[in-house]
Amino acid sequence: MLPIRGLYEVAIPVRQLRKAEEFYRGVLGLEFGLRDDRRNWLFLRAGGAGMIVLHERDGEFPSCHFAFTVGESDVERAATILREHGVTTRGPIIHDWIPGTSLYFEDPDGHELELFAPST
Repeated sequence: MLPIRGLYEVAIPVRQLRKAEEFYRGVLGLEFGLRDDRRNWLFLRAGGAGMIVLHERDGEFPSCHFAFTVGESDVERAATILREHGVTTRGPIIHDWIPGTSLYFEDPDGHELELFAPST
């Protein structure tokens, strides 16, 4: 077995890097890391050591799903902020089997995102 300790980076294809950057930085509040103009990639910090890499691509690509961890007290506030930015949300949904609470929404490219708050 490999000694994997966690997830460090997720790469997400996007159609328009500028539009995706506005969403991920302006709405979600991710921090700027590095811009690679040669490859048309943008690295953003997603709390802690994790990173999201937005990379502009032509053509069709499948939608992805991934979740960000948030605190239990932040789920309702996040839903309000997303809705104020015109983002349709689904939830909060309580999961007994995980346990935790999720709020689902989509980015401008149709990727399904989730804010997940583990129960304490």
